Amino acid sequence: MSQQPKGCCSHNAKQEQLSQFTTSDKGKQETSQFGAKINNEESLKAGVEGPGLMEDFMMREKIMHFDHERIPERVVHARGVGVHGYFESYGDHSDLTAANFLGSKGKKTPMFVRFSTVLGSRGSPDTVRDVRGFALRFYTDEGLFDLVGNIIAPFFVHDAIKFPDLIHAAKPQPDTETPQAGTAHETAYDFFAEFPESTHTVLWALSGRGIPRSFRQVEGFGVHTFRLINNKGESKFVKFMWKPKAGLCNLLWDEAQKIAGKNIDFHRVDLCTAIEKGDYPEWEWGVQIISEEDIEKFDFSILDPTKLVPESIVPFKALGKIVLNRNVDNFFAETEQITFHPGHIVRGVGVTDDPLLQGRLFSYLDTQINRMNSANFMKLPINRPLQPVHNNQRDGYMQTQIHKGCVAYFPNGLQDNTPSMVDPDKGGYIDYPEKINNATKTRQRSPNFFDHYSQAQLYYNSLTKAEQQQVVDAARFEIGKSKSIDVRQRMVKSLNNVDNELARRVAYGIGVELPEKVAENKNKTSVGLSIEKYPKADNIKTRTVAILTAPGVNTKEASAMYKFLESKGAYPGYVGLGLGDLDGLDITDTYMTTSSVLWDAVYIPGGQQMIKKMTELSSFFPYEEPKMFVLDSFRHGKPVAASGEGAQLLKHAGVETPTGSDKELHGVIVADSEQDVETAFEKALIQQRFWARLPLDEPI
Repeated sequence: MSQQPKGCCSHNAKQEQLSQFTTSDKGKQETSQFGAKINNEESLKAGVEGPGLMEDFMMREKIMHFDHERIPERVVHARGVGVHGYFESYGDHSDLTAANFLGSKGKKTPMFVRFSTVLGSRGSPDTVRDVRGFALRFYTDEGLFDLVGNIIAPFFVHDAIKFPDLIHAAKPQPDTETPQAGTAHETAYDFFAEFPESTHTVLWALSGRGIPRSFRQVEGFGVHTFRLINNKGESKFVKFMWKPKAGLCNLLWDEAQKIAGKNIDFHRVDLCTAIEKGDYPEWEWGVQIISEEDIEKFDFSILDPTKLVPESIVPFKALGKIVLNRNVDNFFAETEQITFHPGHIVRGVGVTDDPLLQGRLFSYLDTQINRMNSANFMKLPINRPLQPVHNNQRDGYMQTQIHKGCVAYFPNGLQDNTPSMVDPDKGGYIDYPEKINNATKTRQRSPNFFDHYSQAQLYYNSLTKAEQQQVVDAARFEIGKSKSIDVRQRMVKSLNNVDNELARRVAYGIGVELPEKVAENKNKTSVGLSIEKYPKADNIKTRTVAILTAPGVNTKEASAMYKFLESKGAYPGYVGLGLGDLDGLDITDTYMTTSSVLWDAVYIPGGQQMIKKMTELSSFFPYEEPKMFVLDSFRHGKPVAASGEGAQLLKHAGVETPTGSDKELHGVIVADSEQDVETAFEKALIQQRFWARLPLDEPI
């Protein structure tokens, strides 16, 4: 049985428990798995040029282990990154729930959090358009609580029985196993066109929510409606949400595609780098609270996972904060072997009749048994709760415990009826006594599940013009990949139920007839849905800034900007022709090894000789790399700054610059010296992206 670690209630308790299973081979002599000291530099042979011998136990053991080192990847969410952290409660929430980890102000609970794409294999790029999982594990002092959510609030289907169809349609097509990690293909949109309940989530995925800039800047949603139950047996429905303190930010599609070719690990590197540098990502974690008597006030079912509860109707209540502060020691042992399950719930938390959630309660447990090939996967260090485990479950593959005694059942007299059951009023799990209507078995759903377009319209209306343009462009790309004119026509017909102008703009781009209006847009909106309007952080910590250099650079200006950005918590870096020293500047990236899409902003210092090299086609820059670096940054709406002669490179790249006494225009900053640039550049970096620079369609 697992032993309770020292300091069980501290937020370091999981780290202390894992340390019992953590080892290092540094400075050690190699042994076999059975402890014999070995030298396996060469396999055993019959003579120096002879055949290998089967008696070589060292070789057989080593190759056998290598052959079995992998476990099946997850069917969905295979591509992921995990980190450790903690949750800190803002107060005593015992009026809402009996869950102990929410019972007192300042209480800290260890956590493990995994971010993932949904469709791609383990080797797929990070920046594909996808829904993405955001799974939380709380190592509470009452057991594990897993909240397996997404970065997108609604889900594609109402009912778990349709989930295999969704994934079969969205995954690579079975005849060619293409395309990898995305829905821009025929079978996906054939399914979406035939299944209108998916429309709401499709719009979220086509918006900026489908291609986040960083895992540190995404929201999290529990998707389903849950119950919270207090010690009095009183219950409230809740929707779990977690909001990033760093604000929201997304990639543009052009950026996402280029990053996939430049750095397929972009998101995991970004997350791990911030934690390594001590810039710990934080979220406020909380709920929307809905009383039982209020559920009839909604014009949709709160048990419908394809819907969200608008924050304009039910505000978000923060219960505490999540802080991610430690990278894993071993990816396989921790991130790959963690086994999330929505059925891992604690006292004070309950599930509901959401038909998708009910299916997930079966599916997650089933898939973990398949992946781990054993019912004992919960004994893996990353999966162990902090508490000692006592039950009558025995045996199975890879049982690591030695259970003493002859009793493995309950009730029993030989062991005084232990391990004993615990009543709810003495700390046991609380099953809420929900009333069940005198209903008839049926394969149907409530009529209030079947409004498929109102919330899709609400979401689209809540986006800014620039964000709506992203939806249009994404739809043209995704649906346009279908060779079937019928699929394209049916998708336009589906979008026409959301908004006629949206459908016409998409239709124009994918070569189908422009539809006539069939439904009125009620122009309803909600707060909290637009990325552009989302509250910004008040600092520039973790913002990455490329400082462009070449021989002849004004090192004083370049160095001063570097020091200023570093003092504000940003991550500046010098980009040059070659790595190493350039007149005292440490060049860490070259124009061949990096690209503007990997940075949040760009700064060009002065230096007449440098600018001359950068603006003339030569052996220094045969592909006009500095010009393209600046132009891409400008086209993607990122902050761009220049001082002194650096402004000449902006003009050479065709970048619109401020004139007269103005030093800033839509995030483009120019000045005579780096001191004049700094304040405006910091302000622009806080803004992060300048949507006004992004092109918009003319009305169709």
